[in-house]
Amino acid sequence: METLTWAEIIPRILWQFLPVWIALVGVFAVSILFKRRLGLYGKLFDSGIGMIGFALVMFWVFTGIFGAMDLIVTHDALAQASGMKNKVPGTPLRGAEEGEYAYYLLGGDNLARDVFSRTIKGAWIVVQIAPLATLFAFMVGITLGLPAGYYGGKLDTLLTFVANLVLAFPVILLFYLLVTPEIVATGIPSYMAAVLFVFPLIFAGVLLNSRYHTRPTLRTPLLIGVLFVMGWLYLSLVSDAGTPLQVLPGWLDLFDVPGGILVVFVAVVFVNSPTVFRIVRGLTLDIKTRDYVAAAQTRGEGPWYIMLWEILPNARGPLIVDFCLRIGYTTILLGTLGFFGLGMPPESPDWGSTINEGRKLLTVYLHPALPPAFALLSLVLGLNLLADGLREESLRD
Repeated sequence: METLTWAEIIPRILWQFLPVWIALVGVFAVSILFKRRLGLYGKLFDSGIGMIGFALVMFWVFTGIFGAMDLIVTHDALAQASGMKNKVPGTPLRGAEEGEYAYYLLGGDNLARDVFSRTIKGAWIVVQIAPLATLFAFMVGITLGLPAGYYGGKLDTLLTFVANLVLAFPVILLFYLLVTPEIVATGIPSYMAAVLFVFPLIFAGVLLNSRYHTRPTLRTPLLIGVLFVMGWLYLSLVSDAGTPLQVLPGWLDLFDVPGGILVVFVAVVFVNSPTVFRIVRGLTLDIKTRDYVAAAQTRGEGPWYIMLWEILPNARGPLIVDFCLRIGYTTILLGTLGFFGLGMPPESPDWGSTINEGRKLLTVYLHPALPPAFALLSLVLGLNLLADGLREESLRD
């Protein structure tokens, strides 16, 4: 078999992404059809920039999901094929067995692994970590930022001082320190996970209690059910077999989070939380002076009800925009960590690691480094465009 030309490679790549195209068409069709009922998300489809950004983001989300299901990849991302080291895009696979894809569509890397499949698998790592870590950071920032801005005084001074203390360190340096093997060996990231991961539990408990405190017959069973499920998930996340933090037996532990992913996850949450805290605190200081907050106080509503059901909903616009931007920052941080070989295992197909491996021979072979670099660029660009579109639409409300 002869090496494919780009005129043959591109249609094959587009065909591999067929599940993604179908999913994108379905999402856009349903969203546009019902956009008037979907609030801010529906209004996003009136913004050209927002739609482009949303399309780019959802493309990589679906790529990560379908890639994890092996519906897009052509080869095992970790498998090495004889004679495929640094081969150019479109090189036929030597001795391809029946049912095995016959080409390396984007060539082979310096360890004879398929660049196309590694790029696709790298998307799943980003899709798993970046949004969830950002969500946890928002849970921490919101849970601490609301009372700091609402109550003020010594509580505000203390929490602001701690946030500023963390922000005083350069982000990359702090990130680097948290994921170094020496720090990981001390168990500090695991203990940090036990503290940081409890904030969604606190947030959910306070949210439900403040909303239904006047209806105890509904509040009590609802709190018990929700906190039981979330508590189980929390203990499964922090429980680590063979360490002092093994708090659940194996048959009750729902998750087996790899150590590298957990460390990176904790580092992202810890680094992003102080910034989210300052944003929420600033918004709370402004919104708590509004008339509808004074009206809620006059009605006799409790402080947490006012914070969570009066102030927080009216701060959703800036927070949603920042959430999208922060996922982009997190994606860049993950790529930076992978580039320096920190956090993830050396064989990980994450984009940063793949770029780092490819750049060593960049003057000779461009193809191993360019696909993950383009993937990282396009996802961050999509998140920024999505944030711009959301900002435009939120300002029109």
